[in-house]
Amino acid sequence: MPTDTRTLLIVEDDPGLQSQMRWCFEDLDVFVAQDKVSAEAILQGQSPAVVTLDLGLPPDPGGTSEGFALLESIRSQSPNTKIIVITGREEQEHALKAVAAGAYDFYQKPIDSQTLQFVVDRAFKLGELEQQNRLLKEQQQGNTPLPGLIAQCPAMLTLCDQVLRIAPTQASILITGETGTGKEIIAHNVHRLSTRSNGPMITINCAAIPENLLESELFGHEKGSFTGAHVRKIGKVEAASGGTLFLDEIGDMPLPLQAKILRFLQERSFERVGSTQTLSSDVRVVSATHQSLHEMIDAGQFRSDLFFRISEISLDIPPLRERGVDVLMIARHLLNQNQGQRSLRFASDAVDAMEQCAWPGNIRELENRVRRAAIMTDGSVVSALDLELEQSQSTQVHRLKEVRAEAETGAIQRALVASAGNISEAARLLGVSRPTLYNLSDKYGIELSDAEKV
Repeated sequence: MPTDTRTLLIVEDDPGLQSQMRWCFEDLDVFVAQDKVSAEAILQGQSPAVVTLDLGLPPDPGGTSEGFALLESIRSQSPNTKIIVITGREEQEHALKAVAAGAYDFYQKPIDSQTLQFVVDRAFKLGELEQQNRLLKEQQQGNTPLPGLIAQCPAMLTLCDQVLRIAPTQASILITGETGTGKEIIAHNVHRLSTRSNGPMITINCAAIPENLLESELFGHEKGSFTGAHVRKIGKVEAASGGTLFLDEIGDMPLPLQAKILRFLQERSFERVGSTQTLSSDVRVVSATHQSLHEMIDAGQFRSDLFFRISEISLDIPPLRERGVDVLMIARHLLNQNQGQRSLRFASDAVDAMEQCAWPGNIRELENRVRRAAIMTDGSVVSALDLELEQSQSTQVHRLKEVRAEAETGAIQRALVASAGNISEAARLLGVSRPTLYNLSDKYGIELSDAEKV
């Protein structure tokens, strides 16, 4: 379970020390437990990065059995959590035993706020470094055999396996997928892994060139063949000989030119514009489109015979919203690339927003948002606001701690009403001790009777 990097759990049965330690760490998200049971309950709903643990806990406050049992429980539930054991000056033997059992460090009473803050802050920093290291390892594990891709979801791993299988063949490939999913990256990997990798890869975007110039771009032209043709020009088809011709956005190719590219694919011959000389070119054609060519064929906008020529093998890239864990892996990779001299990380609300976003612009949109957020954020944490991901763009997802806070607040208020404000009776109804109820009331800003606290 990943830890919440600024969350601290204080396990201490002395109310005075609880208050003193709370005061030391006002800038952290602090939870307090007075025994093993309440600490384990908090651990089920939270993932504290650091725990301070008093070994002497009820029902064995004079011994260490409960403390060591809780230490083992924390290590089992949350192995990445840093545990700092708090002991008396005569209990160094127990502290060293705790460190040997997996505790990060120990601190001896009495409490000195500055020293304890230093020890706890050092534990947080080490935890953050270790978490960054784990993320880097996850990214390395998530890297596919295809350069430029970060993928772990089954659909993308299957796609990568398909590329590895078909790249060495001479089959024509059609790559489909929404805008921004990475069709060009797949095309480049097909060329890199093919037997033509030593030859050129020539790309032409059929949607970016005016219709009256597209034929010349593809097949070239002779000098004087049209106004402005001052010299002979070699076309993309000819330039790609011995390599790969990538026809990007082929769905935007006009019908008259579709007939000419079909003839080339059938005969491997062509003429430059303004010439009667027949030339040949040995190319492998890889095409890509974000459109549904089947629908375009039904509408008479795309030739069915051309479709079958360019799609001997089809590869479909899933949209980012269907790639699960890949979203955060890609986002963290992009954040690392754009953080400059700072060490940036995503806040929990940013993670929630990214997981729930539909990403209509796919990876291209994610890249733009992360790059902008890395530039604009003032601190070291990138929030959903920095990413400009508003609540309307994601479903209303509450983190477990928020749901728990709402439930606990409601339960406390109902218990106070049922007990007519009697703190002892309210604690009994809730199944917690009076100190725990005091801590919860302070945490959620619930007023209790001063007379009852005395």
